[in-house]
Amino acid sequence: MTPFDDPKVAAAYDALPKNARTGARILRALIFDTAASLPRAQPLQEALRWGQPAYLAPKGSTIRLGTHKAASFALFVHCQSRLMGDFTSAFPGEDRIDGNRAVLFDDPAQIDPTRHGWLIARALTYHL
Repeated sequence: MTPFDDPKVAAAYDALPKNARTGARILRALIFDTAASLPRAQPLQEALRWGQPAYLAPKGSTIRLGTHKAASFALFVHCQSRLMGDFTSAFPGEDRIDGNRAVLFDDPAQIDPTRHGWLIARALTYHL
């Protein structure tokens, strides 16, 4: 697991309910692993945006992780991007989606490294 550089980000994870914290940490690891495989997604920046852990690559679109009113936790992308549309076209009916902004999860076991890694890779390289 990649250590936290910012104690405020670590505190945001610690503040999540247990199930959401577990899922968000799995997604965090997937974000770092995916970024490590994409030289043009370096350096990956981890910070807080809207009080949630957020990830941004130099030519990417921001990814956020956090709770959601309709799910235990979610992976959020920029709602004005084409990321969610491309994702739902590539993987129709595979996930619960909140419009054009989030993939919703109720259990960490729902995270698919291949499918969700695909979305993460596209977000990290969105402006290339």
